[in-house]
This record gives sequence, structure tokens and C-alpha cells, in this order.
Amino acid sequence: MKKLQEAHLRKPVTPDLLMTPSDQGDVDLDVDFAADRGNWTGKLDFLLSCIGYCVGLGNVWRFPYRAYTNGGGAFLVPYFLMLAICGIPLFFLELSLGQFSSLGPLAVWKISPLFKGAGAAMLLIVGLVAIYYNMIIAYVLFYLFASLTSDLPWEHCGNWWNTELCLEHRGSKDGNGTLPLNLTYTVSPSEEYWSRYVLHIQGSQGIGSPGEIRWNLCLCLLLAWVIVFLCILKGVKSSGKVVYFTATFPYLILLMLLVRGVTLPGAWKGIQFYLTPQFHHLLSSKVWIEAALQIFYSLGVGFGGLLTFASYNTFHQNIYRDTFIVTLGNAITSILAGFAIFSVLGYMSQELGVPVDQVAKAGPGLAFVVYPQAMTMLPLSPFWSFLFFFMLLTLGLDSQFAFLETIVTAVTDEFPYYLRPKKAVFSGLICVAMYLMGLILTTDGGMYWLVLLDDYSASFGLMVVVITTCLAVTRVYGIQRFCRDIHMMLGFKPGLYFRACWLFLSPATLLALLVYSIVKYQPSEYGSYRFPSWAELLGILMGLLSCLMIPAGMLVAVLGEEGSPWERLQQASRPAMDWGPSLEENRTGMYVATLAGSQSPKPLMVHMRKYGGITSFENTAIEVDREIAEEEESMM
Repeated sequence: MKKLQEAHLRKPVTPDLLMTPSDQGDVDLDVDFAADRGNWTGKLDFLLSCIGYCVGLGNVWRFPYRAYTNGGGAFLVPYFLMLAICGIPLFFLELSLGQFSSLGPLAVWKISPLFKGAGAAMLLIVGLVAIYYNMIIAYVLFYLFASLTSDLPWEHCGNWWNTELCLEHRGSKDGNGTLPLNLTYTVSPSEEYWSRYVLHIQGSQGIGSPGEIRWNLCLCLLLAWVIVFLCILKGVKSSGKVVYFTATFPYLILLMLLVRGVTLPGAWKGIQFYLTPQFHHLLSSKVWIEAALQIFYSLGVGFGGLLTFASYNTFHQNIYRDTFIVTLGNAITSILAGFAIFSVLGYMSQELGVPVDQVAKAGPGLAFVVYPQAMTMLPLSPFWSFLFFFMLLTLGLDSQFAFLETIVTAVTDEFPYYLRPKKAVFSGLICVAMYLMGLILTTDGGMYWLVLLDDYSASFGLMVVVITTCLAVTRVYGIQRFCRDIHMMLGFKPGLYFRACWLFLSPATLLALLVYSIVKYQPSEYGSYRFPSWAELLGILMGLLSCLMIPAGMLVAVLGEEGSPWERLQQASRPAMDWGPSLEENRTGMYVATLAGSQSPKPLMVHMRKYGGITSFENTAIEVDREIAEEEESMM
């Protein structure tokens, strides 16, 4: 009997507000939601997951090109300024929301149910991105397998997929050095391998006639989804261990590629081209917008991944420190990737006898055409090619883990009694559904659909979601209340820098980005192909759908309340009764008053008698209670 009593005392106590009626009627069904939900099992799981999520394909194929086209070394000035104004504050805000509540992107809107549509918009955006992002990983797997040979298949012309325009872009030598090549009206073997063999784009007449499924791509996509599913099978407990490899190994490969690159002849020519400051570019608004866009998309703010990862933290995890480690580490990685890429492009331009700007490209053109072509010019080219694509694979998988974990966590937090016990099965169903939806990307015209998804799924809709989140937290919930929550969680309040950014600078910058993207709108294109008007309309509707979820969520929240329209609006905008830390022992200060049984006018004292002693964080709660009392007295 005594043992049974001790076992009962050791059981975690769940607040009634977090229990279903069946739980409240049966003591044996008590569930500690945070424990049932899961947590990171290692000290570095969260940090490495965030690094892996933020440091992705864009660091390798977007930042270097963006830097050299927008002023070279001078681009770093607006880049770091935008990191300070937008990147770091929004990153910290999203982490704080997730860690404080231990909830996913949908349930976290207990903070203000009126804006739950922003969470639904996040899920739509991240779902669309996950579909095409895994197709890019499938391309990487295709090239990875193709590198397992003694001669790279894109090294020479003369294959069945090559045309008469194919020319092996290798500079010829004479006594005075490299003779410049005339590349006009010619196509490199690597470009024809990508477009005519991998994509088989000649089999499609456009986005309206995608053609047949490419079964080799279909199998690569299937393998990509199987890898992702196996890594998220047990949620953060499994993905948190995988990132120890996938988040760190790319740095080793990047370092190897960097050392190999800078030792090549002509490398300095490429690095000079990459970093030579052109300060007159700073007078152009386009450069500042490009810097803000690079920061915004590189850190992954607004996709829900950061919020999801932070929701699995312990309540007092030092996310303030982690914010600076991840954001600055992400920026430094982008710069280092630029050195690795442009050192090889400098060597390539010297070998071909052409300027660097004629070989430099961004996006898939860099990863699947230019860099593979450069690899063919190196000794042991299959080895370096395999390393490069293995690096891209590990970079891409980390981000894909975050996308899938965001979707699974958000939905299971909404239906915990039904889905949490079957989380692995639910994750599998999500992966199967997304694989089937992504099959159109494996067709001859799949690249056209991928470009459409890339251009519209996370464009202006994502900016609207982040602006809404920022305003809802700081204006509706209240900046003072939000800072108190962080004070209770971390032991200190955010300073003037964070408050100014959250209230004014970050929303204003994002609004400028939104206006710029609308004013400077350009129809999608892929090479010389121009998308038809119906495809453009489909893309715009894709972006608008995520925006429309916000007012739709507001309507649902208001209709769910009682009273006059104004009263309904006020009630829907207030935090839910059970908003706050998920564990009872973390509900210090004013949040103890929301727990069943805490009827004392000094709820913190009830908490102290129950758990014993005063910790440093409970001292913080006393300070918060005192501040609230002083404010109430001043208002009377």
C-alpha cells in the first residue's frame, strides 16, 4: 500500500483545464501533456536542429550569387543590418512563443484565438514548400548516384541525350596560356545532362502538358520521402539524433571544398569577383531589399519550424543565447559557402578563358549545371562530385525534417487524444500523401511546376503571416505582457533593442518587402519559357489562399463567442483560459491563478507550498506579480 501511495505521489499533476472530461472523471487517466508530447533528449539536439534547419540549400546556391550581383563585399553592410533589424528579433520572438507554451503553430494561438488563421496559413505554406523541396532532394540523390562512377556522365558530349550544339567547355592551351572559348550558340554537356536527361524537359510542351512520369526521378523522390519518414519516425527523439550528423557533416565537406577550391589556379580571380566592394550599389533600394529577403528566407522565420523546435525545449532553456549562435552562424556559413563556390568558379573561368560572370549562376543552375561542370575539370572528379552532392543532401534533409515535424506537431497538438498515440502512423500518412502530390514534379514538365511552387508558395503570403504574428503578439497580446512571459521563462526581460524591433522596425521592414514584391512583380519564367496567364493566376491564388486563412480564422473565432460583435471581437482576442506554460510547476506568478484549485489571492504562495522552496525563477515570478499589482494600483 505504501509503495502505491509513493507511486501516486510521484505522478505528475495535470491541470484540469488541460484535461478532457473523461480524464477528470478517472484519476488513472491523468496525463502530463508535455511529457506525453515528448522533449529533446540531448543538450545539443535543439541547437543543432535549428542550425540544420536554417543552414540549407539557399546558403550555397543563393547567397553567393546575390552577394556578387548586389555590390560584392559592400552587400555585407545591408546584410548584417537587416540581420539585426529583422532576422535576430523575429527569430527570438518565434522561439519564445514556442518554448513558453510548448505548443505547435496552431495550438500556440491560444495566446489570441482571433489570429489562429495565421497558424493555418503557416501550415499551408510549409506543406506546399515541403512538396517541392523534397523534389530538389530527389535531384540531389539522382546526381549522388550518378557520381558513383569512374567517369562523370556529364563530362563529355556524344551521349544519346546530347544535341549538335553540345560542346565540351574546356579551354585549349597555347604557348601564351588559355585561349578564350567562344561559347555563343553552344551548350555544355552538364547543361544538356540536366535539362535533357535528368529533367527530360524536351518531352513537355509546357506547364499545361507535363508529359510522362520519369521513373528514375519517381524512385529518387520515393527514396527521399522514405529517408525523411525514417528520421522523423519517433518525432524529435529520432530527428534530434540524426542532426548530430546532418547538421555537422556539411561543415566538414564545405571545409574540404573550400581548401580544394582556394588551392586551384585562378581561385583568387573568383574570390575577388565575389567580394570586391562596389559601394555605389548601396544607393540602390534593390540591394537593401535583396539583403532583407536573403535574411528572411535563410533563417526560415514564419514557416513554423523554429516555433515547433522550441516547443520541445525545457521551459528555462536559454534561447536568447541560442538565437545569436544560430543567426550569426548561419550568416558566417553563407559567407564561407561563397568562398567555396567562387574559388571553383574562378578556376573554371580561367580554364575556359572567359569572365567569371559568364559562368556564375544561382539556384539549381549553380548546383546542377555549373558546379558539376567545374567538378569535371578536377582530378578525381567523381570523388569531389560525390562530396558536393552529399553536402547538398545533408543540408536539404535538415530543413525537410523541420517542415514535416511542423505539420505533424501542429495537427497532433490539435487532436492529442486521437493522434499522439499514433504519431508514427500519422507521420507516415503525411509522407505518403505528399509523395503522391509531388509525383507531378517527376514528369517531363515537372520543373515548370516546381518553379511555380517556388515562386508563389512562400512569397507574399509568408510575409503577411509574419507581419500578422508580430502585430498580434506585440499589439493585441501586448508587448509588456510578452516581455513578462520571457522574464518568467529566462529570468530577464528583453531590452530596448528587441522591443523597438518588435514594435516598429521589423514590421515596417517586412511591410516594405511586401510592397516591393507587389510593385516589382514579374511573371514566372524558366529559361526562355514564359508561363501562361492561367498558371500565373494559379500561382497568385496559391499565395492569396494563405493570406485569406487569416480573416477566415478571425471569422470563425468571432462566431464562436457570445454577445455583441464588439464583445465577441474582444473575447476572441484575449488569451484562452489555459494559455501559459504547459507544466504546472512552470506556471508561476499570474499563471497559477488559471489552474484549478488555486483560489488564493496570492497564487504564487500556493505554488511554493506545493512544490517547496523558492527558485531563482520563482523570485522572477514574485517580481512579475509585484509589477502587475503596481500597474493595477496606478490605474485606480
